[in-house]
Amino acid sequence: MNYKFNKRLKELPESIWVLINRIDELKGWWVGGANLNPQALGRLKKSTLVTSTGASTRIEGAKLSDEDVERLMRGLSVQKFADRDKQEVRGYFELLNNVFEAWPHIPFSESTIKHFHKELLKYAEKDVLHRGEYKKTENKVHMIDESGNSIGVLFDTTPAYLTPKEMLELTEWMLGALAEKEIHPLLVIGNFLVEFLKIHPFQDGNGRISRILTNLLMLKNNYPYMPYVSHEKLIEDNKADYYVALRKSQKTINTEKEDIVPWLEFFLQVLLEQAKQAIELLSKENIDLLLSPKQLAVWKYLESVSEATPLEISESAKIARPTVSQALDVLLRLKKIKRIGQGRTTRYRRV
Repeated sequence: MNYKFNKRLKELPESIWVLINRIDELKGWWVGGANLNPQALGRLKKSTLVTSTGASTRIEGAKLSDEDVERLMRGLSVQKFADRDKQEVRGYFELLNNVFEAWPHIPFSESTIKHFHKELLKYAEKDVLHRGEYKKTENKVHMIDESGNSIGVLFDTTPAYLTPKEMLELTEWMLGALAEKEIHPLLVIGNFLVEFLKIHPFQDGNGRISRILTNLLMLKNNYPYMPYVSHEKLIEDNKADYYVALRKSQKTINTEKEDIVPWLEFFLQVLLEQAKQAIELLSKENIDLLLSPKQLAVWKYLESVSEATPLEISESAKIARPTVSQALDVLLRLKKIKRIGQGRTTRYRRV
């Protein structure tokens, strides 16, 4: 276990733990996609893919709107933009979609990170020589304005000759910390990201890879709502704060007094807002969209009576008992109904 990475995470202020506890509390309210209407979740996921792709590429200076991204992914022509923007958008969209669909089968490793970089830039003609490979020359982190122009250097990055060594150390620490479970996973992920962006291991695409990895790591650590609310859009909406938090933390790395609290506070605030928006999807206004037709029929019946037993619901709504039980379980986890009594006398009513 690399001591320098752990040292940063000791003696964190109470504000960090307040954010983590709130995020985990909201996570507990989210119902896994398998028990909600797959069609509705599929539509949400497609919308998030478009929003996230547009936001992540705009952070790096591309000018495509979400509408342009959607047209592009439907195979429609977007003539007014440079081929480079279109190539980068397509790579991000397809890679993020793969993460959303296959994350349980994607291991976190150095080779995965390199593979992601290769996939991200697979359509980018200018990046043929370095995609999937660590940088061979020095690079710097620039702040990008709305026109895609650099407005200043944020910080210097790891020299190219040290990059393979530092990436190996970082990924080994990450895997060890997650396996040992002594440090909260959100702190492990936040620490990984601030170090990854400090190393800046690739010639191009580091910011976009960091956001793809955020989605993967959050999903692999049991934050299942990531595909339904765009993490990238929240970063874009708070881009100035993103740059400030990164700069404040990055300039202390490898000094006597490392302080990544500014970055952790920004990162956790974004995750908290993402969790809040995910829970908002489960509000009464959206419940009709997220339940299957039979689940919705059970919910509508309970809205029409003061309380009912599973048998009464089954007979009145003409739905098989096992399906009623499954629907009641979903509604309980959504905190839309409550159970009264036990055994044969169990009844349910709206909250």
